[in-house]
Amino acid sequence: MTAMDEQEQRRRRLAAWRGSHRVLARRSTDGTVAEGLAALAAAVGGGSGVGGGSEAGIGSASSTGAGSGFVHDPDDAVDVYGGGVVADLERRVAGLLGTEAAAFFPTGTMAQQVALRCWAGRTGNATVALHPLAHPELHEEGSVGAVSGLRTVHLTSAARMPSAEEVRDHPEPFGTLMLELPLRDAGFVLPTWDELEAVVAAARERDAVVHLDGARLWECGPHFGRGLQEIAALADSVYVSFYKSLDGLSGAVLAGPEVLVEEARVWRHRYGGQLFQQYPAALSALIGLDRELPRLPSYVAHAKVVAGAMAEGFAAAGVPWFRVHPEPPHTHQFQVWLPYDAEVLDEASLRQAEETGVTLFRRWGAGAAGLPPRVSVTEVTVAGAGLEWSAEDVREAVGVFVGLLK
Repeated sequence: MTAMDEQEQRRRRLAAWRGSHRVLARRSTDGTVAEGLAALAAAVGGGSGVGGGSEAGIGSASSTGAGSGFVHDPDDAVDVYGGGVVADLERRVAGLLGTEAAAFFPTGTMAQQVALRCWAGRTGNATVALHPLAHPELHEEGSVGAVSGLRTVHLTSAARMPSAEEVRDHPEPFGTLMLELPLRDAGFVLPTWDELEAVVAAARERDAVVHLDGARLWECGPHFGRGLQEIAALADSVYVSFYKSLDGLSGAVLAGPEVLVEEARVWRHRYGGQLFQQYPAALSALIGLDRELPRLPSYVAHAKVVAGAMAEGFAAAGVPWFRVHPEPPHTHQFQVWLPYDAEVLDEASLRQAEETGVTLFRRWGAGAAGLPPRVSVTEVTVAGAGLEWSAEDVREAVGVFVGLLK
C-alpha cells in the first residue's frame, strides 16, 4: 500500500469511527485539532466543551479547584522549563502513588530510559531483567542498549510475568528487574497479587531493584484488590503514562525516592526532555486524573461483561476457532484472536461502522509468535461509551460482524 493509499484509508477509518453512534471507547485522537483545543480550553475555564472530545469528558466541570470547576488555576502563569501546572501534576501523582517525588517527562520511553540508567549507576550493574514482550524490547528499536548502554536479559519467554523461581534461579546477576503491569503484548495480562509479591521478594533476595513499567498501572487495582499506593510501594520506582488510560495529550511521570527523581531530572535535561512549555499536556493529564481515573474500575468490571458476550457471540455465529484473551480480562483491555487475514478483518470492521454506525473492532494485526498461522489479533478497550452496551448488544454486533466476513 502506498503512502497515499494509507492516508486515504486513515481518513476512511476516522470518518467511520467518528460517525458511529455506538463504540466501546471514544478516543481524543478521533477528533480534530479544533475540537481538541476547544475541549482543553473549556476544561481549564470551567465551561462546556464541544463534540468529538475524549472519554475523559474534557468539557465538563472538574472535581478539583475548591469548587471552581477548574483543573488548575486558569490565571496561573504558563510553565517555563517546569513549575506551575507541571509541578502541580508532579505533586498530584506522587501523592496518588505514595512516593517521595515525581518528575514529568514528555514520553514514557524517555522516563524509563532514565530510570534504568540511574538504577544501573546506583547498583553498579548495567544488566536489566525484563520480558521479551516488554515495551523497550518490542517497540523501542533496542533503545536500552543503543542509547543507555545497558544490557537486557529475559527470565521467561512465556506470555506472562516471570515467576519467583525464574527470578531466583536466573544464572547471572542483574541490577534491575523491570515488570510491565499489565503486560500489554501478551494480552494485558497481570499476575495475582501473591505472585507479584513473590517476584518482588525474589528480586530483593538477589539485591536487585524493582522498576514498574506502569503505563497502564491506573487500571490494575481491581484485579489485585489493592490501591495504587500499595501496588507502587512494592517497587523502587514506577513510571505511569497519561495518554493510554487517562486520554491525556501525551506525557508520563517517573515516581520514586527524592534522590532518584532529582538525578532523573538531570538526565531528563541531557536526553532533551526539558521542554520549554508543557502546560497543554500537563493540563490534559490533570483532567484525566480527575475524570477518568475514578471511572476505571467500572470500565474493568464492564470489560468482563463485554468479553464474555463476545465469546458467546462468536460461538453462536459458528466461527470455527476464536479466542478472547484473557477471559475474563484482567483490566479494561483485552485481545480477540480470529483465523482470518488482518486485511479481511479490517475491511469487515470498517464496513460494520460505515453501514450500521457501530464500531465493534478497530485495527487488526498479525498475531504474536507462537499463534497458529493466519491468526490475527485486535485489542479491545472498554471505556465510558462502552458502559452503554448490554451483553445482548455485544452479541448482536458480533453476529453482524461475522456476517460481513462471509
